Amino acid sequence: MLTSASVGFIIAFQTGSIFWGMVAAVAVGAIYGLVMAYMTTTLKMNQFVIGLSLFFVGTGVSTLIPKLVIGVTLLPPLIPTLKNIPIPLLSQIPFIGNIFFNQNILVYISVLVSLVLYYFLYRTSYGLEMRSVGENPKMADSLGINVFRQRYTAIIVGCMLIGLAGVYLPMVYTGTFTEAMTKGRGWLASALCFFGGWRPLPILFGSLFFAAIEVLSFWVQVSRLNIQYQFVIMLPYVATIIVMVLTFKRSTTPKFLGSNYDREKRTL
Repeated sequence: MLTSASVGFIIAFQTGSIFWGMVAAVAVGAIYGLVMAYMTTTLKMNQFVIGLSLFFVGTGVSTLIPKLVIGVTLLPPLIPTLKNIPIPLLSQIPFIGNIFFNQNILVYISVLVSLVLYYFLYRTSYGLEMRSVGENPKMADSLGINVFRQRYTAIIVGCMLIGLAGVYLPMVYTGTFTEAMTKGRGWLASALCFFGGWRPLPILFGSLFFAAIEVLSFWVQVSRLNIQYQFVIMLPYVATIIVMVLTFKRSTTPKFLGSNYDREKRTL
């Protein structure tokens, strides 16, 4: 997320095009996904070790690139942020209209992607094959399903979406890039997977819940309530811990989560 936010912002700043900034962010995500897939699927290295390594690399690279391209400036460089696109009629609905139907294009894309993923995973044969690879790759392989292609596809596409999520921050929230601007939102996204049981639609609704908590924290900061701002900043993460405690035991995780598949092994 950080590297995509950094590169996407720089490309948008240099070209003056938000579109090319988003394309660059998605491309960065694809590169990270390809590296992750190669290391874990082809070389069969530990997924968690490689993931943490890429996390630290991304943190450093995201800080280095802006300094090399733009340098140190007195005022932060800015790009125009995405404007809201109200949906006719629906945006006029009292209260909920402005909340759900007067958003920027990336919000609409996120909802559309969730619906498409749900249909793909639960209504198509290819989606069934991908879910079977996550549950029992040995059985899927015996049925002629290309396990390695499925894993490469899932990792790369997933990282492309992560890249798009990262570039959302400078293109919607701030209009510029700052160090560590994700503030742990990537870990919240991981927690959402447990919260939603790895199902697109529950994860979508869960993201709305966490977004509401974050908006609440902003509201408390600008209100006259006598609450320390440090406590307010903690609200989304405290809510994450509480939700994880309440839902972890009921969460159904893919049985092969975090494991590498080796065709030569007789047992999993």
